[in-house]
Amino acid sequence: MSGHSKWATIKHKKGATDAKRAKLFAKLIRQVEVAAREGGGELEANATLRTMYQKARDASVPLDTIERAIKRGTGELEGVSYESITYEGYAPNGVAVLIEVLTDNRNRTGADIRSLFSRNGGSLAEPGAVAWQFERKGVIAGSNGTSEDDLMMAALDAGAEDIVVDGSTWQVTCAPTDLETVRAALEAAEIAFDSAESTMVPQQTVDLDTKDKAQSVLRLIDELDDHDDTQGVYGNFDVSADILETIEV
Repeated sequence: MSGHSKWATIKHKKGATDAKRAKLFAKLIRQVEVAAREGGGELEANATLRTMYQKARDASVPLDTIERAIKRGTGELEGVSYESITYEGYAPNGVAVLIEVLTDNRNRTGADIRSLFSRNGGSLAEPGAVAWQFERKGVIAGSNGTSEDDLMMAALDAGAEDIVVDGSTWQVTCAPTDLETVRAALEAAEIAFDSAESTMVPQQTVDLDTKDKAQSVLRLIDELDDHDDTQGVYGNFDVSADILETIEV
């Protein structure tokens, strides 16, 4: 399991403040709105909207809030026009980073992302510099100590490509198009999970084998992730669970 996935799982397990929860809600609502604008407001006919809708529901976003976002996306209610942009860069220790944003002001967001890299010991890169190191996958992750045998029985027949159990955390990887099917199979097997999403998975990872190295990278990852326009941050680093547990959320 990549370090970024383990870090996300640990943060989910430890919980979030009300302020962070409100920010997460705002980001998820924006994703729902954009998905509805690009593919229509019908869940059955819009796979992206269906995924974003479920992601918002998993985070306990109120149903009426999600429905209003869909209506803004379809034009039934007034909304903001957002542009999708992917930024690429390097964190400390040579870690490659991808950042997906939805913004209504490209210049402002670009300047903010560049500043976050600069003040955290990283650097923004040209388009294409690191994207080739990542691949879009469906990833379901949990921290309930489920056995690998149980995961295999539930997930492989549904299309899972890889299953990794690392201590009390686990991760199931599949093609993005199989995410909903694998998710349903785990639910049917009553296997609880913390997250299920389409994400960017690194093809190779950089091992951060000390707490100082891990902190320097995670500080940048967290600040990028905390930006209002950021929808996803992905890094090709790996950190042991023991080191991650010593780092405060």
